[in-house]
Amino acid sequence: MFSKWSIKSIICYYVFVEYYYLDSSNITRIVFRNKFVVVFLPVTKAPCNRQLLAMSVFPCSCNHSTEKGNRDGETESFHHFFEGWISEQNQHLKDLLVAGEELQSVKDKVVEHYESYYKTKSRCAKQDVLAMLSPTWTSSLEDAFLWIGGWRPSMAFHLLYSKSGLQFEARLHELIQGLRTHDLGDLSASQIAQLDEMQKRVILEERQITDLMAGHQETVADASMVELSHVASEMTRANERGEVEESKELEDKVESTLVQKEEGLEKILQKADELRLGTLKGIVDVLTPKQAIHFLIAAAELHLRLHEWGKKIDARKENHGTGEGKTYNSSI
Repeated sequence: MFSKWSIKSIICYYVFVEYYYLDSSNITRIVFRNKFVVVFLPVTKAPCNRQLLAMSVFPCSCNHSTEKGNRDGETESFHHFFEGWISEQNQHLKDLLVAGEELQSVKDKVVEHYESYYKTKSRCAKQDVLAMLSPTWTSSLEDAFLWIGGWRPSMAFHLLYSKSGLQFEARLHELIQGLRTHDLGDLSASQIAQLDEMQKRVILEERQITDLMAGHQETVADASMVELSHVASEMTRANERGEVEESKELEDKVESTLVQKEEGLEKILQKADELRLGTLKGIVDVLTPKQAIHFLIAAAELHLRLHEWGKKIDARKENHGTGEGKTYNSSI
């Protein structure tokens, strides 16, 4: 039973987006379109309509056209959003490490932080799904481990069992004596059974979504795309010879076809993100509050350090002039 707990190392990538903490009394930081805004509201006991306020000021919350200029603006705004969200995650990690007796409230706050990310990401994906699938806010290292715009859901279980094995080995002497450690090395038989069943379901859903993406990717070479690419190529060659002018009808047809491709991608990304969030919350629900704190600490530490290491690698490659590292927008 414990063999799978002895895993020493596993790469688990969590891609999360920036969230600006919002509660009933203040907004610490928000982003509206391309501008960074700091807003201070007086402390008040009056209730705050989170949904209404978030929809009005968070990135990608407004209806914009899909022209390149606006898309670039949304991407830059979301990049800002990610930087702030990851800063919040770092603060939440500190809170998790000193949770004390406030285990449940700290756990709930962190889970809510993840939920808010996926809500914002969903809104932005409707505006520009391509940016969500090819993020500018992650490093090349992180990109190498992406699965449909984020972390692979089944990897959450590898993270859990890796941390469980490390804590089990560290406290083995106490466990042999029958003492409870109340961490991830102290999972009960019931918890292990629930996690095992959940892992099987997640792996099945993950494969189904992977197959959906593979099928959708193949439509890039369907008859309509092949025909359009040929007609457009013939048109380009004719333009170069000065025989004909560009066809507005052809441009409209190309745009219409590509919009359908993007809509398909957005639906698949939504399924992938729902599985990611559902897996995270499902694991946390099986664990005790103290165990959940340990799991959330491990998740945050891995994400933050992987992001940090990746940025250092990209910066080093950029400084050495190889041109292979990922370049970040200096204005962000």
